[in-house]
Amino acid sequence: MEDNRIIELYYERSEEALTRSAEKYGGFCLSIAQRILLNRQDSEECVNDTWLGAWRAIPPAKPISLSAFLGRITRNLAVDRVRRSTAEKRGSGEYTVALSELDECVPARGTIEERLEAGQIAAVINRWLAGLDREKAAVFILRYYYLKPIAEIAEELDISGSKTASVLHRLRVSLRKALEKEEISI
Repeated sequence: MEDNRIIELYYERSEEALTRSAEKYGGFCLSIAQRILLNRQDSEECVNDTWLGAWRAIPPAKPISLSAFLGRITRNLAVDRVRRSTAEKRGSGEYTVALSELDECVPARGTIEERLEAGQIAAVINRWLAGLDREKAAVFILRYYYLKPIAEIAEELDISGSKTASVLHRLRVSLRKALEKEEISI
């Protein structure tokens, strides 16, 4: 079923929207949750919560890309679950590995959360991402938003793992310079 029709079902408040979303994007959302949570049961619960989140958001939201919309809901739910479960100690997996990679160019986590709320770092990163070519932006987003392992990114973009790692390193250096230029302390 086409995404536009699924969105129409949400607007009609038809429960079929949930079934169709799960059929079409269940695996996609589960893979996002799994990378963050590293637990099948928690990931499945997160994906189920995604459908509820979509039901509550559509309408009034009218997503341009249903996959990105559902993926974002899943990611946010999974990250929130990790934050809750690791309030006193940091977890493991791609979430922690990806964040640790960004430690060299982004301020400490507490500071990030405070500034992200204010929108300062987000605005700089969005401008910086907009200036990247399509492949580099995809590598960055796949790693630090979707938390995909380097090998999976390389396979998806049909580039070598070493090139992917190298591009990520150069992107972190570039991001650090962009943040420093905007006088965001590291």
